[in-house]
Amino acid sequence: MAMPQSQGELPPQLALYHLATGHYVSRALDLAAKLGLADLLAQGPREARQLADATGTHADSLNRVMRLLASAGVFDEQADGSFALTPLGDCLRTGVPGSAHAMVRLFAGERIQAAWSELEHCTRSGEPVFRKRGLDDPFRDPARTPEETAIFDAAMADLTRLTAGAVAATYDLSPFRSLVDVGGGNGALLIGLLEAKPHLRGIVFDQPLAAERARAQIAAHGLAHRCEAIGGDFFEDVPNGADAYLLKHVIHDWSDDRAAAILRTCRRAMPGHAKVLIVEGVYPPRIDQSLASQGAAKNDVNMLVNTGGKERTAEEYRSLLLSAGLRMTAVTATESPCSLIHAVPVT
Repeated sequence: MAMPQSQGELPPQLALYHLATGHYVSRALDLAAKLGLADLLAQGPREARQLADATGTHADSLNRVMRLLASAGVFDEQADGSFALTPLGDCLRTGVPGSAHAMVRLFAGERIQAAWSELEHCTRSGEPVFRKRGLDDPFRDPARTPEETAIFDAAMADLTRLTAGAVAATYDLSPFRSLVDVGGGNGALLIGLLEAKPHLRGIVFDQPLAAERARAQIAAHGLAHRCEAIGGDFFEDVPNGADAYLLKHVIHDWSDDRAAAILRTCRRAMPGHAKVLIVEGVYPPRIDQSLASQGAAKNDVNMLVNTGGKERTAEEYRSLLLSAGLRMTAVTATESPCSLIHAVPVT
């Protein structure tokens, strides 16, 4: 009897088995990224023995991991037993356009994997895992290592570069002269927008250490004459007087009360003509089995576990914005998984 060719053709028990063992692939993927296997294969196929010599691993064991990843389409096992890159594996390389290396290290790595092991605690308590450790803010975790911070910054920058292009292509930024990227991290989004729109000036606003990293990126891109980075606390204040206040993947990190507090801070800083532009995934009102629904649901539970925030529907954003003195005027889809939520001050 022929084996089923896709998960949709499997008996329910086997389909559940594949779901239950999904972490096998994610852990192997993180290891492949950590060892730099895709970079080693960039010049052509290599045997597991050669890869093991280059990475200080056990050849037979590495071969078994490579075959697992080949079964998932990350690598291709050749007729002679060597391994080659596939289009998926090519994205695992570092320093190439569209690299997903840092994203894999972040989401398949030890820190998030360990947090998800506390899913039952988070579900029973309604609290993110960091509160179990006595912390109030996951972004000020003294246990986060410099390597973890670097991986987080790189992953957000890689994902944000894709979003910046989608936002610039979708939304008419020509009426604006100045933008503040609130919670802008190392500045990847604003840098992308300023490179696409030479008339714009901007400010990256984030915690002081993040602003310091943004300042270095701004200088590296030759934008210091049009952009600056300012450190501060967006629960207290943000720079005044800009034409637009941009928040990408900030609001979903926080509970309704805390998210509304951030938006109220922006509202106080806004002149009457200014807009708030929120770049987030918008949770569909009803979940189905589409990739969009799966992505939203995964992100939502990840917020439960890791930040205490949530994904929101368009109506939930409308209500949240209104509580902060802002009126939602539109939700615009982009070519990225994110939508652009427009809001103006309530008058």
